[in-house]
Amino acid sequence: MSKALFLDRDGTLIVDKVYLADPAGVELIPGTIEALRRARDLGFKLFLFTNQSGIGRGYHTIEDTHRVNARMEELIGLGSPLFDAVCIAPEAPDQPAVYRKPSPRFILEMRARHALDPAQSWMVGDSAADIGAGLAAKIKVAAVRTGKKDPATLPEVAANGVPVFDTFAAFAATLS
Repeated sequence: MSKALFLDRDGTLIVDKVYLADPAGVELIPGTIEALRRARDLGFKLFLFTNQSGIGRGYHTIEDTHRVNARMEELIGLGSPLFDAVCIAPEAPDQPAVYRKPSPRFILEMRARHALDPAQSWMVGDSAADIGAGLAAKIKVAAVRTGKKDPATLPEVAANGVPVFDTFAAFAATLS
């Protein structure tokens, strides 16, 4: 079985700019490239799992999100496709959720499709929704402080002993 990282985009890999639709606005969080390289070198499969409610709210299109993701991969420069699979959850909070985190559906589907070992798989993100998705999928969870709020203040973190790291790079440095 393979090991995997499920990674949030905004606030984890790139600076969260709220409803980012313009690829020119993509700004990598320092250390992201090295962290992704390390994870890949250690044999982790990489999955991007991003809520993009701006699509469901009509602020931008799925094509805009694909262009933002492509720009992110270009800036990372580790080859394309970088991710084994990408899940863009377009639902707004008031719409029925299929993939929108904290739904674990994407993680569970990828776990089955790619024969992933839950004991060696992580959901890494900056929000309660990210943490909830990982917990619901019964994989390991790590939170990063590079988003809008300090996840250490979230009840989901304290109640479940979720480790909190300053950055994704700090988390990746602990992988083996």
